[in-house]
Amino acid sequence: MRKAIEHLKEADPVLAAIIEKVGPYGIQFLEPDFETLVKSIVSQQLSGKVARTIYGRLIAATGGTLTPESLLKLRPAKMRTLGLSRQKIEYIRDLARHARSGRVDFSRLPDCSDEEVIEHLTAVKGIGVWTAHMFLIFALRRPNVLPTGDLGIRSAIRKAYGMQDLPKPTEVEAIARTWHPYCSVASWYLWRSLEAKAGL
Repeated sequence: MRKAIEHLKEADPVLAAIIEKVGPYGIQFLEPDFETLVKSIVSQQLSGKVARTIYGRLIAATGGTLTPESLLKLRPAKMRTLGLSRQKIEYIRDLARHARSGRVDFSRLPDCSDEEVIEHLTAVKGIGVWTAHMFLIFALRRPNVLPTGDLGIRSAIRKAYGMQDLPKPTEVEAIARTWHPYCSVASWYLWRSLEAKAGL
């Protein structure tokens, strides 16, 4: 990891300042499984704190064990009371059906390329590129993922680089050109620069 940090510091002085401020790299990885992907769907377009609260309620409602079977036993109306939108309920239940049938095979994913993982996961309703990116970074531990559409990344870049507006995905890519092959590490630092105790 020292090599990645040194590369990013040398490649980008703005990012170097963020790294110094945030401190040691301490990403919290997750298992590359069904539960993690559900968590990613819950987190879509929510702050970290709100997402953690809703996800905690979902775990409690399934009796502490989140599996395709335990999730599908929950009625959609019950899931609504946990704070999930109708759309997210539909997405999570569709994922549960895909996982139960084997159409999403989590055992296969570690051996797939980043592009193959994205293609595999986005076949599920409601799982877009953002969710696939989060899975690649936090579950499959891929080192060079740049979630250009992530609001937190864009907000952190706007703040750090003194931009007036949120950067477009193409602008994020341009700024990140020197970060390769450690875009995942850079992304983690950007998130932490906004929310120091994000639990990432």
